[in-house]
Amino acid sequence: MRTTVGIIGAGPAGLLLARLLHNAGIDSVVLETRDRAYVEQRQRAGILEQGTVDVLREAGVAARMDRDGIPHDGIELRFDRRRHRVDFPALTGGRSVMVYAQTEVCKDLIALQLAAGGPLLFEAEALAVEGAETESPRIRFRHQGREDVLECDYVVGCDGSWGVARKAVPADVSRVFERTYPFGWLGILADVPPSHDELVYARHDRGFALLSMRSPTVTRAYLQVPAGTDAADWSDEEIWDELDRRLETDDRSWTLKRGPVTAKSVTPMRSYVHEPMRHGRVFLAGDAAHIVPPTGAKGLNLAVGDVVTFARALVDLRETGSDARLEAYSATCLRRVWQAERFSYAMTTMLHRAPEATPFDDRIQLAQLDRITTARSAETDLAEGYTGFPLD
Repeated sequence: MRTTVGIIGAGPAGLLLARLLHNAGIDSVVLETRDRAYVEQRQRAGILEQGTVDVLREAGVAARMDRDGIPHDGIELRFDRRRHRVDFPALTGGRSVMVYAQTEVCKDLIALQLAAGGPLLFEAEALAVEGAETESPRIRFRHQGREDVLECDYVVGCDGSWGVARKAVPADVSRVFERTYPFGWLGILADVPPSHDELVYARHDRGFALLSMRSPTVTRAYLQVPAGTDAADWSDEEIWDELDRRLETDDRSWTLKRGPVTAKSVTPMRSYVHEPMRHGRVFLAGDAAHIVPPTGAKGLNLAVGDVVTFARALVDLRETGSDARLEAYSATCLRRVWQAERFSYAMTTMLHRAPEATPFDDRIQLAQLDRITTARSAETDLAEGYTGFPLD
């Protein structure tokens, strides 16, 4: 097999890249280790930045998102029994976010790719990426019980933190920056309408809590728990009780709605960046190059920024004959990545209580939150970071 761009991974990054390339008249092949049902069911992020929403609309894949997604013009911060709303459009010149699950984005992109796109091979396990420094890199993969080779002009690894694409970058040129946090998120899905019409981020002495949603009838909620916690150790009633405690304020007009819990899991918290994001003709995108804690809602959106940058660079090469933008891919993406890492780290450390936290640390967190509620510049920085940094 031969193609211009070999894409490893049919998550939102790989699928969106295939769509962007198809729309630009550039052929690609997508290889995905898992089957279609798995890809369309795995639960991931649900907040789309303004730039991501714009890209999906421009790519012609936004009809269902615009019908079923839930636009959000702000978030609510809760701390010290107080409530404060951050108004995104007023602080960012009109930007907002959209609640639309990554699972649904994948379903939309898969349907388009299979109906009008290049090959998308499920249960096609990428075994190795070879020839990164040549003009014809190749992907060895196994599909339908036999090994095959995909010859490419370029390889884009959207295969996550444990995929094979990153292994094509030699160890002597790789640099890794990471932080593991001593806590995780116990998350639930519940068949009950959301208790608030926007996301609520709560800082509490007992730990962080987040009230979110998947739809007008499904609540998504999270609690900070110690790293290594088993979700089975928490009963449904204990989870609702703890959410009640951490979300409580002096405003008695708000109450937490409870309902049947349909899913329960624990998400570890980690920051990770791999530099460079390109070696020869192999390019890394999404979790293959960087991971952020979910507090800032950046993971999916960073992946979108990566593939948009690559697609635009390849189109520029075709139109101008210059590969300058391809050469600058890693540096271009990393500027945005590090801003997102900064934002996610700041949100995480401001809202979560570390196991070794002292009264001084508590006061610093409260002072940070108070600053956001009293200084427009600080509130604007949060709103601009949350709604998204420029894609290119």
